[in-house]
Amino acid sequence: MKQFKITENDANQRLDKFLKKLLPLATRGLLYKLNRTNKIKVNKKREDNEYKLQIWDEVKIFLLDDDFDQLSKEIIKTPGLLLNPGVRLDKKDIVFEDNFLLVVNKPAGINVHPGDHKTKETNLISQVQDYLWDKLNSLTFKPSLAHRIDRDTSGIVIIAKKKDILTRLVEDFKNHKNIRKYYLALVSGSLDKKEWIIDKKLERIENAKNENKVQISENGLKAITHYKVLEELKYKNEIFSLLEVEIKTGRMHQIRVHLTYIWHPVIWDKTYWNKPLNHYLQKELWITRQFLHASKIEFTHYWTWKKITLEARLKEDMKNVLEKIK
Repeated sequence: MKQFKITENDANQRLDKFLKKLLPLATRGLLYKLNRTNKIKVNKKREDNEYKLQIWDEVKIFLLDDDFDQLSKEIIKTPGLLLNPGVRLDKKDIVFEDNFLLVVNKPAGINVHPGDHKTKETNLISQVQDYLWDKLNSLTFKPSLAHRIDRDTSGIVIIAKKKDILTRLVEDFKNHKNIRKYYLALVSGSLDKKEWIIDKKLERIENAKNENKVQISENGLKAITHYKVLEELKYKNEIFSLLEVEIKTGRMHQIRVHLTYIWHPVIWDKTYWNKPLNHYLQKELWITRQFLHASKIEFTHYWTWKKITLEARLKEDMKNVLEKIK
């Protein structure tokens, strides 16, 4: 028999959904059968599958230990055993942390989620869960990303430690409420309009591989990008502009496609810029990835209800490029 106390991160979900997360290898049919045959008890009595769990509820599961372990795919919760030391979260990349949120400055070249690109290499959320491993006390909830940024984009990412905080943040990111996201982008050329709003619709191309994955299209979804020029730089015969970009929507590759559309692409963008210029800049400036950085975010903290503004420093490779140009 296994016995569990429901905490705030496990509360307010249906009993059957809780059991499915706790016993991921069990079929729903088996879980329903266990409940029907009184092998699942909540506060010493049988509850319907639709019952909403409450904080401090006591759930008992009457299974042999071996059977429970087989269905739960249980692993020993020992801190520091998830990842090798060389791929763990660098504490210098932590921008902000409290009991509710963890905000990190993601390096470029790492996926935020293991599903991206179907790779087995490390990813941001695995690093975060490894870092917080000995602090996790929920049975079914793990710290989760409130939003995403591209693999080759560095900068701010928010992770929620509490389920209710995650729900509110995800909803606000989805509806573009109470949150403002800013990026630094180094683009090719001198812009005639030093501050402008690009509002061209974007369409995602399904099953795109080597070609552009997103394009300007009237059949696409609404996308709004506001930029302003911070600085104009010259290197030999090339002119670059450093922009602060605020996105009012969160479409895939939005900044990169919109800036390419106005003929000022993000430098070293492998998808939306031409290869000869990429090769030239790699040789001259030692740049090997797109110059796009999620630099600042403003949002409401859903526990203190205070407005927070957080900034993430430029990564060393980007700082070096700017220094070489200057």
